Amino acid sequence: MNDLIHKALDLEFLSIAQGARLFRELPLADLMWIANELRKKQHPHGKVTWIIDRNVNITNACVSGCKFCNFYKPVNNEACYITSMDEYVQKIDEMNRLGGNQLLLQGGMHPHLGLDFYTNLFSGLKQKYPKLRLHALGPPEIVHLSKMEKISYRDVLEKLVASGMDSLPGAGAEILVDRVRREISPVKCTAAEWLEVMKQAHILDLTTSATMMFGHIETLEERLEHMVNIREVQSQKPSGHKGFLSFIPWTFQGEGTVLERKLKVRGNVTSEEYIRMIAISRIMLPNIPNIQASWLTVGKETAQLCLHAGANDFGSIMIEENVVSSAGAHNSMNAEGIQQAIREAGFEPQLRNQDFASISHCGLGEVLRFQY
Repeated sequence: MNDLIHKALDLEFLSIAQGARLFRELPLADLMWIANELRKKQHPHGKVTWIIDRNVNITNACVSGCKFCNFYKPVNNEACYITSMDEYVQKIDEMNRLGGNQLLLQGGMHPHLGLDFYTNLFSGLKQKYPKLRLHALGPPEIVHLSKMEKISYRDVLEKLVASGMDSLPGAGAEILVDRVRREISPVKCTAAEWLEVMKQAHILDLTTSATMMFGHIETLEERLEHMVNIREVQSQKPSGHKGFLSFIPWTFQGEGTVLERKLKVRGNVTSEEYIRMIAISRIMLPNIPNIQASWLTVGKETAQLCLHAGANDFGSIMIEENVVSSAGAHNSMNAEGIQQAIREAGFEPQLRNQDFASISHCGLGEVLRFQY
C-alpha cells in the first residue's frame, strides 16, 4: 500500500485494480490527504475557480430515450420545442446583466435538425453577440450529426467551430463502458465513438471537458475504466493543445426516471462515497488539471469537503439548468453564495472562463444581488 501511495503522489498512472484498492481500503482521511497533496502540486495558490454561465437547451426533442433522463420528449410530442432567436436574446441579455458571457448550449438529438441548423444558429448568435462564448453540444450530438450528414467527426467539428463554437462539453459520457451504455442509453453513441470525437476535438485544439454520471448500475471498476479511457485520450492529445481542461463527476439523479420506476435504481451515493470519487478522480487523472465538485447534485457542504479531497473548481452558479433538476437535483446557489461557500472552506474564489483564465470581479454588483 505504501508503494501504491508513493506512485500516486509521483503522478504515475495507476491501473484500475490499483485505483480500486486505494478507494476500498484507505480510510477516507488518507485518501483525501493524497488527493489534496496532488491538488496542491497543480494549484498551490489556494484558489478555487467558479464560472457564471447559463445552460440553455436548444430543443427537448430527442431520439435517444436515455433511461436516466426526464427532460427529453419524443419528436412528435406536443410539448416539444425548439428555442427561438427571440428567446435566446432574452436569456443572453439577462445573463450579460448578471456578469456572464457563456452559453452552455445543449439539447436532444433531434432527427430533423441537421448541421446547417446548428451552424446558422451559432453564427446568428455570434453576429448579435460577438463576445459571447458558446460551450456547445457534446460528443453524442457530433456523432448524430456525422451520421445524418454522412461526413466525418472532424468535418462536423470544423464546421461548428467556423460558425462560432468555442468549446465542446464532455456531455453524454455517463459511464464510458458499453455494458452500461447498452442498458441506460442504448441509442446514444458508444464509448469508442465518444472518445474518438474528443480525440478529433483535441487535434483541432478545441477546449473540452469530461464528465461522469455515476451511482446507477455501474461497478466501481467501470467508473475507474471510464477514468482510464479519458486519461488515455488526454495522453494522446497533440503537444501544446488544451485537451480536457476539467473532469466533472456527478451523481445520478433518479427521481421519476425510467431507471428508478422500472429498474428500481434510486441513486443512493452517500456524501462519503462522492468525496472518495472526487479524491480517486484526482489520483487517477494526473494529466487533467481541474477537478470540479458538483454542488448541484451533492449540495454545498459535501462539495466544500471535496475542496480538501482534490477538487479545485466549484463550477457554475447555473443561472438556468433544466435537465438534472428535472430528475431531482434541487440545490441552488447565486454568485454571492458560491463565493461564500468557497471562502468558508478555506479558499479564495476566482472567477474564470471556460479556458480557466481568470476574470476580474469588476462590474458584478448585480450578480451579487441576484437571487433565485
